[in-house]
Amino acid sequence: MRSIEPGIHRAARLMNGFRARSCGPPRNDDKGTLEEGGRINCCPFCFLAAATAMRHKERMGQATSYLLVFFGGGLGATLRHLINITCARCLGTAFPWGTFIINITGSTVMGLIAGYLAFKGDASQPWRLFLMTGILGGYTTFSAFSLDTALLYERGEVGLAVLYVLGSVLLSIAGLFAGLAIIRHLT
Repeated sequence: MRSIEPGIHRAARLMNGFRARSCGPPRNDDKGTLEEGGRINCCPFCFLAAATAMRHKERMGQATSYLLVFFGGGLGATLRHLINITCARCLGTAFPWGTFIINITGSTVMGLIAGYLAFKGDASQPWRLFLMTGILGGYTTFSAFSLDTALLYERGEVGLAVLYVLGSVLLSIAGLFAGLAIIRHLT
């Protein structure tokens, strides 16, 4: 527990629109301390201001997370489009080379990042969101599919991993054909 400076009390009051007198320096009989979890116990005004500031900080953290995923996803999708166009021009369109290369490279990069995080663990949550959920999520969802399969296998659930692979591939293709059939029937 650490003591709160008197200026923080004034700032907390001003932030909530209270212009009452300052709490002043903490006295021995005060509970002018910042406890675990960020509670301020010196007065009701400071407690409310601190609670409001914490809610605001949490909302800003969530907004930042969404922005990181948004911009990372945009970069990943742009890179995916670039590779698809380049492969179509250079290798032709008889085989889906672009998607093939994207799925393999995306899964490889996902493995590199997941391995680095597992053994080094030095990346913060914002970097994880930006790289894995954002860029790789926009680039290919096959990388997440590959990671999930590898995690099931690593946990020793080989049967579940096989079921996941077969179910995902077969049901995804069946879902695509079902969607096409529904649209053909409706038009």
